[in-house]
Amino acid sequence: MSRMDKYKDIHKESQKEEKEPFGFRREIKKKTQGTQYSSEKDAKTEHYEDPEEKFYYQEYDQKPEKKRFNFKVPSVKNPFKRKAKNPYEQKPRRKRSWRRILLMVLIVLLGFSVISFGVGNFAAKHDSSMPKIETQEFNGVESSNGTKNILLLGSDTRDNISGRSDSMMVLQVDGHGKPKLVSFMRDMYVNIPGVGENKLNAAYAYGGADLVRQTLKDNFGIDCRYYAMVDFQTFEKGVDALFPRGVQIDSEKDMSSYIDQPISKGPQRMHGHTLLNYARFRMDEEGDFGRVRRQQQVMQSVFSQLKNPLVLLRGPYAAGKIWGYLSTDMPNTFVLGNFFNFAKAVGGIERLTLPVDGSWSYIDTANAGSALAVDTNQNTQAVQAFLDK
Repeated sequence: MSRMDKYKDIHKESQKEEKEPFGFRREIKKKTQGTQYSSEKDAKTEHYEDPEEKFYYQEYDQKPEKKRFNFKVPSVKNPFKRKAKNPYEQKPRRKRSWRRILLMVLIVLLGFSVISFGVGNFAAKHDSSMPKIETQEFNGVESSNGTKNILLLGSDTRDNISGRSDSMMVLQVDGHGKPKLVSFMRDMYVNIPGVGENKLNAAYAYGGADLVRQTLKDNFGIDCRYYAMVDFQTFEKGVDALFPRGVQIDSEKDMSSYIDQPISKGPQRMHGHTLLNYARFRMDEEGDFGRVRRQQQVMQSVFSQLKNPLVLLRGPYAAGKIWGYLSTDMPNTFVLGNFFNFAKAVGGIERLTLPVDGSWSYIDTANAGSALAVDTNQNTQAVQAFLDK
């Protein structure tokens, strides 16, 4: 065979290989393994592998990997870790929440009030100038309409049962509308359970606060749940703590008889001792009637002047001090639960005095001297209508 024929055959074979389709790469691999390389140049190309061809063979040659149970530990964020600040980041402006501001102010005022009340209460209980007073036995009951009336007693002594009560009132704060205050004339001639007929203020001397409660129940149908007794020293200290500059009040008349400090008619400021003399004065033509009216005037003036913001700031301290001096069985839960009811007294108090007009007359008695004979049925109807409205 000539050299030209030999090159023609090689050329034909190369054209056949180019025309064959690449259908299956497995067949191509077999063919390449069975052929011998004709030249050194072709042998060098033995190490070249197509990426696609290698990938194809790996799919069938490699064994499938076993599935492993991957347990991921939950990540815990550190709440104290500070985030890196981005100087280019612009934070949106927060809108002011008036509710949040108001809530913060109320929390601060509440904390201040609790602390001030505790300080005042501690100061009162450790006041060496005032003798200690114990709580009396008081078997109080609720009214038929569910209200819890408070029996207020004023006495010239801090003894539990000693002397007659100087003033007697019933305060209702958990009823409808404004707080209601009923004042009782101490010279009313009534039936005292277990004692007999006598003046109303004698009930305290015979049996303390609980006997006064029973007397009011039997004669006027008034139920009292709690009691609070205030002596003259407690009244003076409480007023001075609450109003260091005195209580603004309009004196009805000039007063000088049987008091250690004369009082002039007209508007003025009265400190605790002067205000006590004004409330107790009875040496005029009105007697006990004028005295009861002035006692209600004093209470009305005290409550109305609690609107002053400076007085409100001193209020918790003064209340704690008075609470420490009082003889009372009122629990703290009742006071806190009716805080807003007590606060309504700032807007005014509805007042009633027994006996009502046209239901009494002067009498002379063998055991009590001059007294007031009262129509108990008429006064019972009047006080029940007043407390239930």
